Amino acid sequence: MQPLYKDVDPAFQGAGTKSGLEIWCIEDLQLVPISKSSYGKFYSGSAYLILNTVFLKSGHPNHSIHYWQGNEANQEDLVLASDKALELDEALGLCAVQYREVQGHETEKFLSYFRPCLIPVEGKYSSETGNSPGETYRNCLFACKGDHAIHVKEVPCCRSCLNHSDVFILDTASKIFLFSGCNSSVQERAKALEVVQYINENKHNGNCEVATIEDGKFVSDPDAGEFWSLFGGYAPIPRDSPSAFLEEYDSHSTKLFRITLQGKLSEVGVGSLTKEMLEADKCYMLDCDVEVFVWMGRNSLITERRISISATEDFLRSEDRSSGTRVTLLTEGLETAAFRSHFVNWPHKLDVNLYEEGRGKVAAIFKQHGYDVKELPDEEYEPLINCRGTLKVWQVDGDKLSLLPAHEQTKLYRGHCYVVSYTYASHGKDEHLLYTWFGRASLMEDKVDAIRHINALADSMRGHPVLARVFEDKEPVQFFFIFQRLIVYKGGTTSQYHRFIAEKGLPDETYDGKGPALFRVQGKSPDNMQAIQVDLVASCLNSSYCYILHTGASVFTWIGNLSSTRDHDLLDIMLETINPTWQPVSLREGCEPDEFWEALGGRSEYPKGKDTIKQMEDPHLFKVTLTDGDFKVKEIYNFTQSDLTTEDVFILDCHDEIYLWIGCHSNATSKGEALNIGQKYLEKDVLAKGHTLDTSIYVVMEGHEPPFFTCFFSWDYSKANLHGNSFERKLAILKGGIETAEGHLMNSRSRHSRGATPDNSRSNSVSSNGSGRSASPLFDIPSSYNRRFSTPTPIVKNLFPEYSTATKNPGSPEAQPRTSSGSNISDQAHWSAEADNLIIYPYERLKVTSDDPVIDIDVTRRENSYIENTSQLAGL
Repeated sequence: MQPLYKDVDPAFQGAGTKSGLEIWCIEDLQLVPISKSSYGKFYSGSAYLILNTVFLKSGHPNHSIHYWQGNEANQEDLVLASDKALELDEALGLCAVQYREVQGHETEKFLSYFRPCLIPVEGKYSSETGNSPGETYRNCLFACKGDHAIHVKEVPCCRSCLNHSDVFILDTASKIFLFSGCNSSVQERAKALEVVQYINENKHNGNCEVATIEDGKFVSDPDAGEFWSLFGGYAPIPRDSPSAFLEEYDSHSTKLFRITLQGKLSEVGVGSLTKEMLEADKCYMLDCDVEVFVWMGRNSLITERRISISATEDFLRSEDRSSGTRVTLLTEGLETAAFRSHFVNWPHKLDVNLYEEGRGKVAAIFKQHGYDVKELPDEEYEPLINCRGTLKVWQVDGDKLSLLPAHEQTKLYRGHCYVVSYTYASHGKDEHLLYTWFGRASLMEDKVDAIRHINALADSMRGHPVLARVFEDKEPVQFFFIFQRLIVYKGGTTSQYHRFIAEKGLPDETYDGKGPALFRVQGKSPDNMQAIQVDLVASCLNSSYCYILHTGASVFTWIGNLSSTRDHDLLDIMLETINPTWQPVSLREGCEPDEFWEALGGRSEYPKGKDTIKQMEDPHLFKVTLTDGDFKVKEIYNFTQSDLTTEDVFILDCHDEIYLWIGCHSNATSKGEALNIGQKYLEKDVLAKGHTLDTSIYVVMEGHEPPFFTCFFSWDYSKANLHGNSFERKLAILKGGIETAEGHLMNSRSRHSRGATPDNSRSNSVSSNGSGRSASPLFDIPSSYNRRFSTPTPIVKNLFPEYSTATKNPGSPEAQPRTSSGSNISDQAHWSAEADNLIIYPYERLKVTSDDPVIDIDVTRRENSYIENTSQLAGL
């Protein structure tokens, strides 16, 4: 393909070669790079170009281009920014998705780069203009909307701008007020507190007092009285006061238009669209009401692309669409999940060559640094939990659960369902994992019974075990580490299974140890290896694996030509595990005797190419909303642990497995309901990447997250010790930074608990072959370890340098030394002095979930009452 631009702007030299953000601004019709110290500071009179580069686990880069349009920017700058976005995409090899960002209507993906918020500044950017310190402090009123990516915009500082739907921040020289509309959510109020903290740190050097005002709170409250006095006195807010933000609505119609060279729109289809409607040498516009996509074929020309963008802008103006209508520009092959979701049966194609090419590039980089690398080694997955725990396995047979003896618990049958309990030590306490394992030939009745049994088992256990639903052939690697050496046989042994095959007239394929049988040996290490019984035919062979063939009279081990030395070692170990008395005949692929082929029913074709390594997928986090049976999800970009709000349910999609995270204050009433939510998510295939319904589902309760979940975050375990709703937790951190004691008590109770099981017993930590279970070297994961793969750290900068010297009014606090928690040392001393005069309450009454809560205390300081109480008890 010929390049679209002959000359690339010198400002793009080296763009996209490093992970992270790069920002340019249009100044005097030229592209000017912005210094990193000013990232996140946008002038409303200017237009900007933003490139975000992420290097995926597969090795190739992922580029997102955003062109930001200030509300006061002139038309020439806006057009130039759009053209430069196309030029940058060409410079990057046409492998970027472009987003139009309009001030006040930015996408959540864009806002996630600039946590906790983006607050545009009046005026126009100038590379030669410095900051002007010493200006008079001006009171500002900001309206806030959003529970994760928050939109913040300055509104006139008058009472008429307040409403019941939004959260407002009134920033004055000596105090910051947070006003929460009565119809705003707890999550929005909590997110607005992050903005308060951001303003406090950046404009007041962290020394400004913070006051929270409830909508409807009367002026008798000192803070409320002071707040209303700044608006000329209290007056009720009209009930019908509109929100400061346009209400978003769901799109119910989709129309596809072809864009001609004359800039005209020709309708192609409405509603049910297919990929075949898109031609590679043309450009199209997909109109989804609140969002518009421009799809550009790989073979389309630069003139066509420019015309398409101009035609789309003209269309939005002629339709009198909101200025906040989102516009996304896509090149063929880079379609987003949101775009693909509007098409019926969009093909799911894995670009294996792209992955292998990415691995080759990484290997080339190693060579440049002097390493002799022929190819990069496969990813090695280490267990993230202690694998020296207690394993129990029950076989499901209708209403009955049968506990397997220790020597049988690593032998599963394809015709059965099983309930697996695993208990391991983590951070000084016992944690529990509960799995249901569905064999490929298991009955639907058994699957239903297995879910019922695991829910009952979870309810009977103390604490909050992690639940997982797992299908044969789709097991997560952590499951294999728990079993260490697993054998899966065909057939089944229960009365229900035998009754079923008799009714259907099916042959009984249950392996009885006498043969014949063919086993495929797979795995990564002696602590993660499996023998899977497959059909007794030659087509089940694969050159990438080793096999064990038991004919009845003889035993053969078959070594594929593409198998590794490690595979050969695992073959010997698994042969000993299945039957230590066997004396096998070892065969290399291509040297098989006739007896071998006769046992397999004769020769036939089988896969002889190297098994392709599946491309690693970056994780995606979604917030789940359930209202009146309606199921909706919203993606959280550049997610962090703080995005897991206690009032909500989240899905962490890792492609091969998904995690349902249940907040303590969410409306998910049971773990069984959570499994249903996970199933609905798989059915919707939100990412449009071909999720299958047998994908593994984990259910994780807040405060009991296992290491193989927390590894996708930069996890801070101390946050699990906070209690209250999201707003109360953030307010406690903001005002005091004092760690609560509830989490420690919970851990203490768990530390001495014994996991209850149906037989009220507790096995020792010995595997089925009598040897001790291997411990993971990583079962105590440091907080710095994570498997986030490629998500960059959002920008957090001091964007108000003119206020960084602790701008003060008479009476404002002087700068104080600060602790690592963010609180002033003098504040902590003050709290310590006040603690002597606090009223003592029982711990149970101080809990947020108490049936008889204390109502006359500051929720941000409830810990002091508890700490004082426990100190006196210790003295007794």
